[in-house]
Amino acid sequence: QRPAAPPPRTITRDALGRAYGTGRRKTASARVWVLPGDGRVVVNGRSLIDYFKRATHADEVVKPFGATRTAGRFDVKATVKGGGLSGQAGAVRHGAARALQNYDPALRTALKRAGLLTRDSRMVERKKPGRKKARKAFQWVKR
Repeated sequence: QRPAAPPPRTITRDALGRAYGTGRRKTASARVWVLPGDGRVVVNGRSLIDYFKRATHADEVVKPFGATRTAGRFDVKATVKGGGLSGQAGAVRHGAARALQNYDPALRTALKRAGLLTRDSRMVERKKPGRKKARKAFQWVKR
């Protein structure tokens, strides 16, 4: 006997036609809204290029739109807190992917196949007592 199929996903948009998604990566957390537009991305009130100076970070943020072939069809508004720029870029990417899925559930397959809906669970390993860092030991002295 097969388990019951999950209920079909529904379109989730607010009164303004925006879809919302929460993204997380390392210690960063992003709230992302996706709405029909011409491809403008605003992060914490600044444009994508102003906020993420590195091209790799900016590319990371727009990955969900490339995977679903919707580049230039949506505007993105994101507020992100915590972590550094790499974590924040990953969090915005994750939130944008979730928001796109809420906007149009048909995009889920492409997002899932690209691995954009999976929360990257890797975190910084804690520092251990008697060691310099998490794994690095103090210099060993023979005598």
